Amino acid sequence: MPNKSIYLFFLFVVFQIIPALAQKQKVWLDSDTGNEMDDLYAIVRLLKEPSVEVVGLSSAHFNNPDLLVFEKWNAYDTQGLNTLEDSQRLNELILNTMGLTHIPQPRGGDRQIGRAWGGTEPRNSPAVEAIISLVKSLPEDEKLDVLTLGALSNIASAIIIAPEIKSKIRVYALGARYNQTNRAWSKNEFNIRNDLNAFDYLLDQTDLDFTVMPLETAFPLQFEREETYEKTNDNVPIEKILADRWREQNPQDKTRVMWDLALVQAYLLPQYSETLLVNSPPENKSFTVRIFSKIDRDALMEDFWRVLKQ
Repeated sequence: MPNKSIYLFFLFVVFQIIPALAQKQKVWLDSDTGNEMDDLYAIVRLLKEPSVEVVGLSSAHFNNPDLLVFEKWNAYDTQGLNTLEDSQRLNELILNTMGLTHIPQPRGGDRQIGRAWGGTEPRNSPAVEAIISLVKSLPEDEKLDVLTLGALSNIASAIIIAPEIKSKIRVYALGARYNQTNRAWSKNEFNIRNDLNAFDYLLDQTDLDFTVMPLETAFPLQFEREETYEKTNDNVPIEKILADRWREQNPQDKTRVMWDLALVQAYLLPQYSETLLVNSPPENKSFTVRIFSKIDRDALMEDFWRVLKQ
């Protein structure tokens, strides 16, 4: 009898553990990785998170008017610059370096949805098709969380092409500004300006689970250059990539706001962030939208360095 009891107890434990292991939240990350250095830190942090399953890393464009009239954008020569391809190159570099090439890494759309004057014509791409296919393959009780670090072109296109996936996804985006005192929105922000049509389209969806991290919320998460150089080990390939990105892109900056990392960390560590349900911009059709309203800067920073070293 004792042996039978032990056996039954063992089966009980196994049947409790296996479903838990099988129910990791699936996460898709869409990133304009070539634009600034903080994208790389955000991607690496998410890929190192054991509690979620990263099921895709897609590239996003960062097309903007400066590319047409200036010789330089960040550290790039603007002549001949393909913003989507540079994001794709870095995504592949990160996955190769971390030994995670099994994670799908499709290219996104190379421009905004619609046209310069508006519109919602989608921009189809391998990334859009992969997102749609993945969501349609999910079991009835599962949803896909989509984190976007740049223009919202890819996820907006996926919903436009296949609106039936809308109830099966949750979207988390970095972008826009929101003044919590005045309760006022501003869309005059880089990510949003790169595809205002996509942001407006998502805000017009009255039944979309949509959470935005405004820039004011992300701003406190600032890294120091010298501290970052000290804490990254050039003998560890992925850490060297992170440090080199600062050295190559922003060597003159003593501090950098880690915008994209703030979104990823707030998503992964809800105990160190707060959300609010606020009124949507008055020109949009949805009545409310959720925002990340506050983050614990010190806790998120400490967590990043701890996880990086694991």
